[in-house]
Amino acid sequence: MNMLRRSIAVLMILTGMAAAQNTVIHCGSLIDGSSDKAVSKVSVLISNGEITDVVKGFKKPGKDDTLIDLSQYTVLPGLMDMHVHLSGESNPKRYMERFTMNLDDYAFRSIIYAERTLMAGFTTVRDVGGAVNTSLRDAIKKGYVIGPRIFSAGKSLATTGGHADPTNGMRFELMGDPGPAEGVVNGIADARKAVRQRYKNGADFIKITATGGVLSVAKSGENPQFKEEEIRAIVETAADYDMHVSAHAHGAEGMKRAVRAGVRSIEHGTLMDAETMRLMKQHGTYYVPTIIAGEFVAEKAKVDGYYPEIIRPKALKIGPQIKDTFGKAYKAGVKIAFGTDCGVSYHGDNATEFKFMVEAGMPPMEAIQSATVAAAEMLGVEDKFGSVEKGKAADIIAVKGNPLRDITVLENVAFVMKGGTVVKDETKD
Repeated sequence: MNMLRRSIAVLMILTGMAAAQNTVIHCGSLIDGSSDKAVSKVSVLISNGEITDVVKGFKKPGKDDTLIDLSQYTVLPGLMDMHVHLSGESNPKRYMERFTMNLDDYAFRSIIYAERTLMAGFTTVRDVGGAVNTSLRDAIKKGYVIGPRIFSAGKSLATTGGHADPTNGMRFELMGDPGPAEGVVNGIADARKAVRQRYKNGADFIKITATGGVLSVAKSGENPQFKEEEIRAIVETAADYDMHVSAHAHGAEGMKRAVRAGVRSIEHGTLMDAETMRLMKQHGTYYVPTIIAGEFVAEKAKVDGYYPEIIRPKALKIGPQIKDTFGKAYKAGVKIAFGTDCGVSYHGDNATEFKFMVEAGMPPMEAIQSATVAAAEMLGVEDKFGSVEKGKAADIIAVKGNPLRDITVLENVAFVMKGGTVVKDETKD
């Protein structure tokens, strides 16, 4: 029966069928995403994909209303992951795929990853770089496939030989000299042109690789890779197009340059020091930690042949440090938005990040808020998403149990509604 209900939900999305005009959800417990306490026995009223009210008690539905009984569940806003890569997923053949797979292959495979992410309770994501992420965003918007709401960076920006240089690791005659169109920047003019090309290609925001990375086929995982004036040119140009800039960064110097230049967020932040934290607080820069990615790469680096040899020492050194850095950044008061780097780890496992955050010292409610109201604020969409409140989009999930007592219950989402349409319902099994 569950498969039948899920098939009907998918059919509704693919054919453009609207959810019932008026829906009443009875919530056993509600964590609304912005309040500091859960409330018991409330009703969420929905019309045309929008929350029209949240009232105390279990409101009796009208004659033509649809009732969804989640009275035995904890209800939350749809979760938001601010760092995913839906175009791919970790596997031992990943470094050969760029030679053996066509864009069509990436596109069809990404459909699976998008669905897994949505079914895990993540209704909105920020895709920070991939081959087909912008097209996938559009396909989901048009109802061709199902998946989370995507904010896409398109192709990440790098310097020559930098973490997102698409020709790293190739033999010399194949490397060529990629430039701004391919996302490779050297100098201020390139920086501006690369941003404008991303805008032309339909990106929602800009992603740069401010330092080396773990999984690129290059020696250093932490060296700074942009001059500060180049980053500032990227940030200023992006602002002209109403786009923010996120910065992949492991090493402290690259982070400081990026923060001073005005990026919205630092991704990973592995070797963040006290001065970097002070700068981030001063500038209001968000930290997107991706602890699960660090844990994943450190574990896989122990497996012979899983990564190229040049990558293994970086993964073993950098990976295990993210969790500890996150704990220090949280205690220092740095603003934190939830992010996983899924694609580096497996899609659909996004909620595992919560466990690591809580283990590192963040209270469960604040961890949930990092994936709801804080993520929405970082994206600048807090007026539409991130909480279960009147006037917000009806993005709602439900889990069995109390995530404030056991955060791992978020790893088993039983119910998912996106924009008022139920896409997963395992509450009746």
